[in-house]
Amino acid sequence: MSRFSLAAMTTVTVLGLGPMGHALAAAFTAAHHPTTVWNRTPGKENGLDATVAATAAEAIAASPLVVVCVRDYAVAQSILDTDALEGRTLVNVSGGSPSQARAMATWAAAQGIDYLDGVIVATTEAIGGPEAALFYSGPADVYETHRATLSALGENANHLGDDPGRAAAFDASLQDMLWTSMSGVIHMFTLAKAENVPAADIAGHAKAMLGFFPDMIDLLADQVAAEHYPGDAGTLEATAATMDHILSAIRAHDLDNGVLAAARTQVQQAIDAGHGADGFGRLAAL
Repeated sequence: MSRFSLAAMTTVTVLGLGPMGHALAAAFTAAHHPTTVWNRTPGKENGLDATVAATAAEAIAASPLVVVCVRDYAVAQSILDTDALEGRTLVNVSGGSPSQARAMATWAAAQGIDYLDGVIVATTEAIGGPEAALFYSGPADVYETHRATLSALGENANHLGDDPGRAAAFDASLQDMLWTSMSGVIHMFTLAKAENVPAADIAGHAKAMLGFFPDMIDLLADQVAAEHYPGDAGTLEATAATMDHILSAIRAHDLDNGVLAAARTQVQQAIDAGHGADGFGRLAAL
């Protein structure tokens, strides 16, 4: 027996060689998995120690485990050869909505294809290392069968359950927080600039303020889970007053106030419903 484990010798196919797909294929080959690749546009396989298939069907036929990483679910289904896939496991990391993931899982089951939906939260440079976070959802036995092989992409992998839409749900929820927060960062710099405060002067203080976010996330998670929203750390009435001060400053410079105004409206709805003494977590129950 080779010094490499049997799992390490599992043959893998990667469909789609954009920057992320290329990184996935490179990680599989680095972990000594014989890898077959295919891309709609030839020439993207440069630098890979992999077999290049002439067609998607040929690539699929080469391996029991097929990973597809393309723009979206529609593109993924357009390139998949169902006859070649029958009896194989398909892992789709193309990204999309939870409903799209569930629809594709239903399609795969009808074709006799084992299916895992996956989400990658990492840069291409992080693939294969401990910084890459990967989420998978779908049948637990299918995941366990291929877990060792998929670990080549990064050991920080999480199987989230049998519901094939759960990984996409995690991704959408986390991305919701990220991009709402990033919009807030840009708006902070815009307001600061309007008040003649250089971005460099306020950036460090913004990072310091973010230091309490992990504890706040835990606090709100506990409140939402318990459906109990004590206002010990700050009431919605106090929050409303603070938001009004901020909105006054924003409007004084005729800046866009849509995001914060929407949040302020939600807070007012909770106050009007008699929850002004509750904590911020109450908003999750509206």
